[in-house]
Amino acid sequence: MLDQPCEGQAAIRTQIGAIFVSLELSRSSWLITSLSPGGGEKMSKHSVGAGDVAGLLALFAEFRRKAAMRTGRSYPIITVQETGLDGFWLHRVLCREGIESHVVDPASIAAPRRRRRAKTDRLDGEALLRALLAYKRGEPRVCAMVVAPSPEEEDRRRLCRERQTLICERTTHVNRIKGLLFAQGITDYAPQRRDRRERLAALHTADGRALPPHLTAQISRELDRLELLVDQIKRVEAEPEAVLAETGAGETAASEPVAMLSAVRGIGATFAAVLWSEGFYRSFANRRQVAAYAGLAATPWRSGSIMHEQGVSKAGNPRLRTVMIQLAWLWLRHQPQSALARWFQARGQRDRKRAIVALARKLLVALWKYVTAGVVIEGAVIKTA
Repeated sequence: MLDQPCEGQAAIRTQIGAIFVSLELSRSSWLITSLSPGGGEKMSKHSVGAGDVAGLLALFAEFRRKAAMRTGRSYPIITVQETGLDGFWLHRVLCREGIESHVVDPASIAAPRRRRRAKTDRLDGEALLRALLAYKRGEPRVCAMVVAPSPEEEDRRRLCRERQTLICERTTHVNRIKGLLFAQGITDYAPQRRDRRERLAALHTADGRALPPHLTAQISRELDRLELLVDQIKRVEAEPEAVLAETGAGETAASEPVAMLSAVRGIGATFAAVLWSEGFYRSFANRRQVAAYAGLAATPWRSGSIMHEQGVSKAGNPRLRTVMIQLAWLWLRHQPQSALARWFQARGQRDRKRAIVALARKLLVALWKYVTAGVVIEGAVIKTA
């Protein structure tokens, strides 16, 4: 995300040399709120059908025509939309048409703190437009604009995300099978073992009966779905290395970071792929941006004499944050002599959960420096060839 625009007017003006447009997207219709030069401060509202790009571009042409009639000048169009289910396809279409487009994080826009506040698409469209105006004027921290990934970058990270989805589905089926058998007094059945079919046929309830036929049939169908998931997980786990290697054949910047991460003891191919596809493919200006992107930045509460920490913000990429917490525990096991592990051990056993989050933040910054600048983590062991 970009907290501040790179350029813009320093003073607030009512006559702005552009046509500002906010897009409120939904499944049925799109609400377009615009503010044009020469029209005073009145915001006009129009609606087009969802997905009607031709109608949207025709509406933009009408905005330009009316502004030219009022002022005798031609103005560019600047649009803004929220991140959501529509993704970035409309943003790419607008950029291809030569329209300046922005995608904003809706959680970064200030909202009234009343107990009950009105919320409609009309009000949201006006709030988006005001945020865009302030952003282009150069007001700091008025909102956070999202850096849209390229189609290749967006598609590359689907493998890691699909793997996580499949693992969650596998856990659901395993727990369902265990729950069905637990109701019969059976607690030692492991659905993920290779001999699961044979062990299921030999099972008896706690009161000595054979498993009921309908229960056996239901568990067999659950095992069918579980085996399908296990096979899909194996195929998905085998793909990241090949895909990233093919990508790196044309872009050394895409293959070298993955190889560098995989060379560190405690980081496997899956973790290296997730770290690269979810975080390190982006450009960050400093370590604070790295921690904030993963949601591991601190959120202090300091007002007058009140000073305390609220914990990490969690306002970032949840997948990257989860992987870093897991990697922090693995780091203690595989890199016990590193400076980061010694820092964790020096804190003792008190409040280990909070300390592991701090270690995850430090480790993320250290890996970012290692990948981008080649700064080797102090005391870290590199795998042998």
